Amino acid sequence: MPVWCDHPYIRRMLSADQQAAAALALWDADQTKQSIAPLTESYPDIDVVDAYEIQLANIRKRLDAGALIRGHKVGLSAKAMQNMLGVHEPDYGHLLDDMFVDEGSSIPMSRFCQPRAEIEVAFVLGQRLQGPGVTVADVVRATDYVLPSIEIVDSRVTDWKIKIQDTVADNASSAALVLGGRPTKLTDVDPALIGATLRKNGEVVETGCSGAVLGNPVIAVAWLANKVARFGVTLEPGHVIMPGSCTRMVPIAAGDHIRADFDVLGHVAVRFV
Repeated sequence: MPVWCDHPYIRRMLSADQQAAAALALWDADQTKQSIAPLTESYPDIDVVDAYEIQLANIRKRLDAGALIRGHKVGLSAKAMQNMLGVHEPDYGHLLDDMFVDEGSSIPMSRFCQPRAEIEVAFVLGQRLQGPGVTVADVVRATDYVLPSIEIVDSRVTDWKIKIQDTVADNASSAALVLGGRPTKLTDVDPALIGATLRKNGEVVETGCSGAVLGNPVIAVAWLANKVARFGVTLEPGHVIMPGSCTRMVPIAAGDHIRADFDVLGHVAVRFV
């Protein structure tokens, strides 16, 4: 697990006790499904370094309880979202084994606080990706296949009133994901030109293209490999990498059926109950 405060050019803005209290507040919000005020309001001095420390504290807690890391996600990969939150690069979070939901299944809304759906081209690695210096070509070689996917994002912060520090601390607002069942070799498609349609209850509510993710989702995977390498983390074979959404987030309610259709890749669907 990476340790942010060990980096020689980084210093904490919060004390260790404040970080622990913030992590516990997010943990309790997730357990009770009762959202909390933004950490950026409760702890005005919090910075992104603090936020990653808080994220990692809760990831360690889940690993100690038996969860396993099965991949990573990239957030804020669209320039519009970066501009909205006043940042110049994406963020990342961890994907744990209990976040994966079978395609076509029904997900209880009781799992979430205020969920929203995004659709993404998921990468499944066949080889290790170890930065620094990972290139787009390295990602292409290391990718076993890609899949259509739906990510269910959620915020433990009331009304999604978030700044970059809030979403980073909240494990990049991750909650669950659904992978489609038809693998496609990355070399058989142009990863920057995959059209995507998001349907809710049969109605088209969002359309987009994989190129919305940093111009090409392969770039997002390379960014992730190089970013986590600073902290001794390697992207491992079999891990799933979610590079970022092709569309805007869509709110979800009980009874909703969400389907994602991708050019070439096929479709994936899930229902909420």
